[in-house]
Amino acid sequence: MLTHQAIWAGIDALAKRHGLSASALARTAGLDATAFNPSKRISRDGRERWPSTESLAKILDVTGESLSQFLHDTGSFEQTGRAPSSRTVPLLGLAQAGGGGYFDSSGFPAGQGWDEVALPVAGDKTVYALEVQGDSMEPLYREGDRIIVSPTEQVRRGDRVVVRTRGGEVMAKILHRQTARQIELHSVNPRYEPRILDVQDVDWMARIIWASQ
Repeated sequence: MLTHQAIWAGIDALAKRHGLSASALARTAGLDATAFNPSKRISRDGRERWPSTESLAKILDVTGESLSQFLHDTGSFEQTGRAPSSRTVPLLGLAQAGGGGYFDSSGFPAGQGWDEVALPVAGDKTVYALEVQGDSMEPLYREGDRIIVSPTEQVRRGDRVVVRTRGGEVMAKILHRQTARQIELHSVNPRYEPRILDVQDVDWMARIIWASQ
């Protein structure tokens, strides 16, 4: 069972990973700026106040993090009294990722030429980072942002994904629809039309589990 302290520590850690204060995280999620202030965590009569499930859902959505990641971090705090230790993961530019030799057939990092970056979120040993290029996902992802990608996470409609075509094109998109024959991808930037790809033309597709802001 997670404690009151661990839940609030998880919110503070999430804000810090995205370069935000607790107040800035609340504002970014469309909440009152004081929603996560320390003064709001304990009532005047000393009773513990908990964040609402709605507020948690909003901050996870706006940061692109999953509930499982948040619970992993709070669980780690519960056990150790501190946030999980960081590690490094492979890093590659999104455009560079279109070249040959950087991935195996399942979308896992392979070969030479990868850099390294500290991993700011909980994740398994298969995750890696890509640096965003282009503006098709603005304002969600901007040029230079780093996205953490997991080739093992199950991909569902509405997920933010990275797709690599057999022609070597690599793109960050939103999975709008997938059938046995086609994959429909949408951009956040309205200037870009949806992309419809034949499944046979897709090398691999992996879920984005976190992005820098």
